[in-house]
Amino acid sequence: MRLVLAAAALLSLSACGSVGESLETMRLASEKNIGVCPNVFALEDAARMIDFVGDPSLDNVAWSAEITDVRTACRIQADRPITATVEIDFAVGKGPAASGTVKDLTYFVAVTRRNREVIAKTEFTVPVKIEGGIATVRLSDDVDGIVIPRKDGDTAGTNFEIAVGLSLDRQQVLFNRSGESLKFPNL
Repeated sequence: MRLVLAAAALLSLSACGSVGESLETMRLASEKNIGVCPNVFALEDAARMIDFVGDPSLDNVAWSAEITDVRTACRIQADRPITATVEIDFAVGKGPAASGTVKDLTYFVAVTRRNREVIAKTEFTVPVKIEGGIATVRLSDDVDGIVIPRKDGDTAGTNFEIAVGLSLDRQQVLFNRSGESLKFPNL
């Protein structure tokens, strides 16, 4: 009987800790943000991708992708780190030179000090499948658990930015920077 009582006492003590933590979490969740979330944006040079097989032409397009929208939500409380979630919308197309129906779309999310150095950068992969006569698909991906450290409670969310972009090779970046477009090839 003593063993049962001791076990019950330990369970109740451990439950008190988790109840206490839950109450603290609920209290923090009910508090309003004390500041503005970091700005989120898609990097212009990395917001679109065209995968060519051979020279850049409409007939040689295997895959294309574009970031169509980026949204964020965050929590800023007292002197705690900022926690954020980013939702990214993509449009992905399959071209005439594609082999297969599946493409792994790789993108990155980077946290920076505003207009300065990168604090953290992580890559993510989303599998895309396009079958039949469909040429394009739209999809979204969420990145949860972004943690942005702050020196103290006076460090505002506007001191940071969250940049997203497609992971591109050198040729894809150069094509994006060239200003060329396959949407209007005669311009």
